Amino acid sequence: MDIASSVGKIQVLPGDVIGRIAAGEVVERPAAVVKELVENSLDAGSSTITVEIKDGGLGLIRVSDDGEGMSRRDATLAFERHATSKLQSDQQLGAIRTMGFRGEALPSIAAVSKVRLMTVARNDQVGTQLWLTGGTITRVEDAAAIPGTSIEVSELFFNTPARRKFLKSTTTEFSHISHVVQQAGLAWPQVHFRLVHNGYEVFALPAVSSPRDRVLQVYRAAFGERALAVDVERDGLSLKGFIIDPVRARVGRTPQELFVNRRPIKNSTVQHAVIDGYSSFLAKGHAPLFVLFLDVEPQRVDVNVHPTKREVRFADTEQIHQLVRSAVRHALGRAHVEASMAGSVHAQVAGQVPSIPSSVQRGDTEPARAPYESMAGVHVPLELSESAASQTSFVGEGGSPYAASESLDIVPLGQMNRTFLIAQVGNELQVVDQHTAHERVLFERLWRAWQGSNLPSQPLLLPEPLELPLQQALILQRHLPELERLGLIIEPFGPSSFLIRSLPVMLGHPDLAALVQDLIDDLEQWDSISSLETKVKPILASLACHGAVRAGRAMALPEIKQLVQDWVAEGLIMTCPHGRRVAFRLSGDELARLFDRA
Repeated sequence: MDIASSVGKIQVLPGDVIGRIAAGEVVERPAAVVKELVENSLDAGSSTITVEIKDGGLGLIRVSDDGEGMSRRDATLAFERHATSKLQSDQQLGAIRTMGFRGEALPSIAAVSKVRLMTVARNDQVGTQLWLTGGTITRVEDAAAIPGTSIEVSELFFNTPARRKFLKSTTTEFSHISHVVQQAGLAWPQVHFRLVHNGYEVFALPAVSSPRDRVLQVYRAAFGERALAVDVERDGLSLKGFIIDPVRARVGRTPQELFVNRRPIKNSTVQHAVIDGYSSFLAKGHAPLFVLFLDVEPQRVDVNVHPTKREVRFADTEQIHQLVRSAVRHALGRAHVEASMAGSVHAQVAGQVPSIPSSVQRGDTEPARAPYESMAGVHVPLELSESAASQTSFVGEGGSPYAASESLDIVPLGQMNRTFLIAQVGNELQVVDQHTAHERVLFERLWRAWQGSNLPSQPLLLPEPLELPLQQALILQRHLPELERLGLIIEPFGPSSFLIRSLPVMLGHPDLAALVQDLIDDLEQWDSISSLETKVKPILASLACHGAVRAGRAMALPEIKQLVQDWVAEGLIMTCPHGRRVAFRLSGDELARLFDRA
């Protein structure tokens, strides 16, 4: 058979198909377009960047800057594949300092949209504007000499309807865009960023002099004054940024921002190093929050391993891990020493011996007592009235005693370390965690009320204001009707501000800011869950957790009895809704065997 005359199976794809395939690797969603255009503006030396969005990016994306701009020749060449001003030879791949370098962003964006570019190079008297459709330049004209560059992207994915079909809602796509702009703002605090959606300015991040100021601009609600500074330089590596006080750590993971040479990336090595650095400081199931900036010599990191530059590869992974872990441990250790010194100074000023935090108090630290008043570290408040218990409550707890309900045959014995309740329940000795037990009781009551469509709400005397990062605000706003059906009424009060007006009746006085943060973490999973009950249970568990009495709250004997009674009435369930243990139980027979009485 004549091989030359036969019809082969392998063919070269047409240029437009090649362009769309390449675009699919770079342009996953509207947020990817914004990221690439903003990075180009940053490489152009811009001091102000404005991002304007319509309909979550599906209607229009416009990124304008005051950077160096382009000549007409450069403007037309910029949309050729692999055309770039940032790389001239393969030797430079080992020392990349710009955000872009491959020349793929603009041609990939243009291949799946309609683009209009207006630009003027510095010192030029006339600018250039050009139009492209599906990657092909259709018109080029002179333009007014407005400094910088403006790129409009419309009808995204007009020629790839399958990709458009898999996009999420307008709110979801815009939340991704807002996160991209916030990340750029975090990495470049000296640049002024604006984000506008459907003609409304969602946020502005004016230029600031320090990374800390920018972190507080973006994530004040998450960090506030609880941020611990990280600052270490070693062997050509530099790590700066902020981590959260472990006491404030949550189950959620927002923010967890890592920048390598100002690029926002995800990296399992650094993630593991941060968690390892927290070690025992972090409660089980909780996640650290951080914004960290790692600077590495360009030749020691490969940024060309992912089409969207979301990942990098380090030349010395172990050295990076050790640097991050030790930096986190040092910051936590320094904060612990400073807190201890502050407590010591405060006690000396008051003429007292420094007190031991309630979370680490032991029975042998108690002063001497009369016989049988304290045994094995168990504090038995023989004459502690309910009013006295109210005066000793702290950690944000309300002072009111535990609510009364039907009496059961339970003998309260006392409380240990203001955390564990000791009681005789029937023929058993029970050591009960007061927080997890109350959490289980509240969850069961909330669950029954929700199932019976009878979850009453109680208005707050004064509505509680709440400020959130934009991405979290968008998530919360999308689910306000569902939260209202759960007894939590929250009213929007601006693009990222809210007023909490009502809570479910049985919650008491929780830390509302922390409660909403945990609810947002739960709501982020809703889109991937189909069952309504599976959606609701984590929300009710978060409500119960924040409404329950905390470790560190002194409780009088009547309160101890009532809480144990309520827990028994709910079936002595041995875990809280989040899986933590509620009680340790010893039967009379087990006690007898321990004392050789069996």
